[in-house]
Amino acid sequence: MRKLIVSSLVSLDGIHGDPQSWVGDFFDEQAVQESLATLLDSDAMLMGRNTYEYFAPVWSSPSGPYLERINAMLKYVFSSTLTAADWNNTTIIPGDPVAAVRELKEQGEGHLMIYGYGQLAQTLLENGLVDQLNFVVNPVMAGSGTTLFRPGKRTNLRLTSVTQRRNGVVILSYASA
Repeated sequence: MRKLIVSSLVSLDGIHGDPQSWVGDFFDEQAVQESLATLLDSDAMLMGRNTYEYFAPVWSSPSGPYLERINAMLKYVFSSTLTAADWNNTTIIPGDPVAAVRELKEQGEGHLMIYGYGQLAQTLLENGLVDQLNFVVNPVMAGSGTTLFRPGKRTNLRLTSVTQRRNGVVILSYASA
């Protein structure tokens, strides 16, 4: 069975929205290489409508191995309102994301990847479908934006690793307890 990995950039003050506005130099060559290695082990990306609308215009023109890999991957967008997706290899799934992800985890061999911790990731975590949750904590106070923390169901996690990058970024990896 495939693993579902959720990886979210987050600032020290708990902001995860619009990371391109605050991550700056912290997403350096080391981060690109680590992210690319995970993508090479993955078959597909999962995202909600908001993430799709954020990523598609920026990442749909591949330049370099990282974006080329993302563009080549299957992408599943979970949305009840989106009717068309122009980004390469993208399928819209309008129904229940929990049932659909259970089915996707049974297919293929590579990991399923979610970037960001939005409503889709939270729902899948609360339903026991997330195998690995990575918070990539960047040493910056964003000051404002969409916060990582919002109401939800209690979910106990177990810390599996802590990794520190040379630039001060800390990656906290968790699994279901």
